[in-house]
Amino acid sequence: MNYDQLVNASADAGYLLIANGAEISRAEESMRRIFHAYGMEQGEVFAIPTFISVSLSTPDGRPITAIRRIPSRQVNMDRVDRANDLCRRICRTRPDFNTIRREIRRIESLPAVPFALQVAAFAAVASAFTLFYGGNAADAWVAFFCGASIRPVWCLLDHFHVNQFFIYIAASFVPAVIALVFADWNAYLNYDKIIIGALMNLVPGIAITDFMRDIIAGDMIAGILRFTESLLVAAAIAIGAGVALTATRTLFGV
Repeated sequence: MNYDQLVNASADAGYLLIANGAEISRAEESMRRIFHAYGMEQGEVFAIPTFISVSLSTPDGRPITAIRRIPSRQVNMDRVDRANDLCRRICRTRPDFNTIRREIRRIESLPAVPFALQVAAFAAVASAFTLFYGGNAADAWVAFFCGASIRPVWCLLDHFHVNQFFIYIAASFVPAVIALVFADWNAYLNYDKIIIGALMNLVPGIAITDFMRDIIAGDMIAGILRFTESLLVAAAIAIGAGVALTATRTLFGV
């Protein structure tokens, strides 16, 4: 048994899960199950949204530890699903560690959803939520453009490695400005419903769900960190929309 490779394989699997939006309890359980599959009952795992520590002691008493820093995270449920399936296959078939490493790299390299489809999805979500909150067909049409503007702004700023807090501010500012400019041209538009519908794309629903699941599962540190992250995202969204409202009212009197 190559215990160094076992620790690294477990840490890589946990990194793949957390970096793509899985809850902490799921990642920790997956790493422990990999240890158990290879006969190591005493492996220790500690994970928070930005850090993983995995360790075990070999039969001769030698400690082995692997640490992974998670600098950025995204939500990619396809990769989470494939990583879960990989962990199950590891526990069931116990493949060699080179095979595990190749499979993890393959999942990491899977292409994302095409950019045009992402833009269309953001636009459709904005329109749907605008109608849900009581907007009319004209509001939904404007919300379509507002939602479509979010993803290009996000990708542009992310390309230049802008801090995510400021990305959220910009991504909420731009659709709010578009909605208010349209409202200045057409007084019958419900710009409040348009803005709310567009900004629903940015609401951290998965992060909110994850922090509740982490707290219920007993991962208090991870849950509190995710809760704080959700509050910061909500604050950034409010700042961006608030600046847009203030600026457009000053310029156009909307």
